[in-house]
Amino acid sequence: MTETTNTRDELTARLTHPRYPRSSRYDARWTIENQMGPHALWLLEWLAPALGLDRLPPGARVLDLGCGRAMTSVFLAREYGLQVVAADLWVKPGDNAVRIAEAGVADRVLPVFAEAHDLPFAEGAFDAVVSVDAYQYFGTTDLYLPTVTRLLKPGGRIGIVVPALREEIDGTEPPEHLEPHWEPGFWAFHSPAWWRRNWTRAGAVRVETADWLEDGWRDWLLWSEVCAQESPSEFMAGMARDSVELLRADQGRALGFARVVGRREQP
Repeated sequence: MTETTNTRDELTARLTHPRYPRSSRYDARWTIENQMGPHALWLLEWLAPALGLDRLPPGARVLDLGCGRAMTSVFLAREYGLQVVAADLWVKPGDNAVRIAEAGVADRVLPVFAEAHDLPFAEGAFDAVVSVDAYQYFGTTDLYLPTVTRLLKPGGRIGIVVPALREEIDGTEPPEHLEPHWEPGFWAFHSPAWWRRNWTRAGAVRVETADWLEDGWRDWLLWSEVCAQESPSEFMAGMARDSVELLRADQGRALGFARVVGRREQP
């Protein structure tokens, strides 16, 4: 177990971010205990205005695809009054159900087990699809986007935030400064321009946003430093330490986050 070093008030101070006022209201220890990578609530809060979450009517149905430990699903229900299907492959629905009930949104969030290529939902079932720090694991092929956007009502939007590259890498080798830290899975990181082209070519949506989170690497580094110290899971703390090394080596030259939003056109 990782030995924690900060009090609750100290953690709150470290993780209160002016860019993410809604997320800053959530218990810092809760977010650390349930993290599975970059700060999912910060990323969702950045995604929300581009996706138009505030414009969805109360009770609109949203698929949270790759929800992890359902923090984002809780956030969607609490902050926007949405009905959320919390779908994940790695975290059991029963485990998420406990967290969802403890958060007081069991009537608005349904946890399910689902694999991204075999989604058990009807066509047009959702007003929006959200995916935070997950879509890069399954959505980089040219053929994937139409399989998920069929779940949207006409005019519905899909929005993702993913770890990203500022620019695409030429050749088959990572940048020299990142080579000691590079893992094969990082080849699923792409630039906003790459994502715009990929989604446009798929023909399933009209791309409304494909942009870069300015200084997002600093947010990622701060969060990783805190989780490396404070995570109760040695596995997650170890992943955070690896991220700290990666991001300190990069200093924002290549790595950050992309936000992509597309709208399913009317038939």
